[in-house]
Amino acid sequence: MAKKKKMKLPLAYKPLGFALGWSSGALAGAAFRKTWKVIRHEDDAPDALDRNRSWGEILFAAAVQGAIFAVVRSAVDRTGAKAIERSTGVWPTDDDGGRD
Repeated sequence: MAKKKKMKLPLAYKPLGFALGWSSGALAGAAFRKTWKVIRHEDDAPDALDRNRSWGEILFAAAVQGAIFAVVRSAVDRTGAKAIERSTGVWPTDDDGGRD
C-alpha cells in the first residue's frame, strides 16, 4: 500500500484556533448565564467563595458551567477543523487528537 505524503497545515490555523477558542469561551459564558437563569431564576451563579451558598449549590453550578463549556468548545473546535479541512484538504492536527 502506498503511503500518502501528509501536507503541512498552513500557519494560518494558529491564529484561527486562538480566535475560535476565545469565541467559544465567550459563547459558553453567555450560554451558562442564560441556563443558570432558567434553572435557578437568579442572575448570578454562586461563586466558590460565596459564604452564603452551600457546597451543593456551588458544585452544581460548577458542573453545569463545565458541561456547557466542554460542549461549546468541542462544537466550535470541530466546526473550525472541518472548515480548515474543506478549504485546505488538511486536518489541522498531526495526530488523532489536537487539544493541548
